[in-house]
Amino acid sequence: MEVLAVNDGLLTAGQYGYLKPTTLDTPIEQARQQFKKEGYLFIKGLIPRRDVLKAREEYFKFLAPSGVLKPDTSPVDGIFDQTQDKLDFPGIGAGSADANGRPTGPHPDVASKFVDLALKAHTEPWYKEVFCKHPDLRAYVSRLTGWGDDTMAVRRTLLRNNTPGNKAIGVHYDQIFLRHGEDTSVTAWVPMGDISRQGGGLIYLETGHLLGEEIERAFTAKAQASGLTEEETRNAFNQNMMSGGLLADGPLAFGKEHNRRWLLTEYQAGDVVFHNAYAIHASTINHDPEGRIRLGTDLRFVDSSRPWDERWSKDYKFGDGV
Repeated sequence: MEVLAVNDGLLTAGQYGYLKPTTLDTPIEQARQQFKKEGYLFIKGLIPRRDVLKAREEYFKFLAPSGVLKPDTSPVDGIFDQTQDKLDFPGIGAGSADANGRPTGPHPDVASKFVDLALKAHTEPWYKEVFCKHPDLRAYVSRLTGWGDDTMAVRRTLLRNNTPGNKAIGVHYDQIFLRHGEDTSVTAWVPMGDISRQGGGLIYLETGHLLGEEIERAFTAKAQASGLTEEETRNAFNQNMMSGGLLADGPLAFGKEHNRRWLLTEYQAGDVVFHNAYAIHASTINHDPEGRIRLGTDLRFVDSSRPWDERWSKDYKFGDGV
């Protein structure tokens, strides 16, 4: 039986729907209209599959010394060693009160080795210089936004794994963490490998971008009324936010509260989901039947001719306040 689990329970019929796929041959003006209407654009096969799988293989070869992989399996498959304690292999950005803090596990030596490698992977050449700068990705963003030569991929990225059964990413929208710039950034969420519907992929709240705009206005008004300075208001971790900058830890209750479904799908290597700064999203808990580790990355693009959050001009590190 298919298990569609989130941090606070199971999504059942009526509580979820499906992302609308868009093909590469869709006229760009039509794609723009869909992106504006839905807050996201799910493009099938944007990046050559072989390029994505090569990066996935490099990642798990790099993390293999941590003991995360099942013995005698291929790194590109990314199969978790179920004899290990899953809590020693925590995902970045999930599972702690401080979403930007350093994750830990019950066996410090094991967890530390895994977490150190997962962080260092952000700056490895096969990822930072090759995958993150894939020309097909930048070219499409340039066309979609109309930014042309001003299209810039920001340096700070979030390369996230999710081992089977571990906590998933909570509910948020990206502008929470990008308030030091305009709200025009575009995020490309790139699944690095095939992800089944129950394998821990991103889920999007239906018309969540409209709700995100409403919430942001309310947060800003509340912050100003409470006497916060402009700088304090822009901080994702201010006193009017949940811990870690999240809207909620549990998508199930959040969807019920706002009477909206969560949209999900299965992903294939090469797919990309673009979403705007207010699109509300989270992820499912990874219950992949084959024990595959979910791997994906958040790559953000800005118009370099306009004000953008330059705190993102450095490589990701724990506790960087962003």
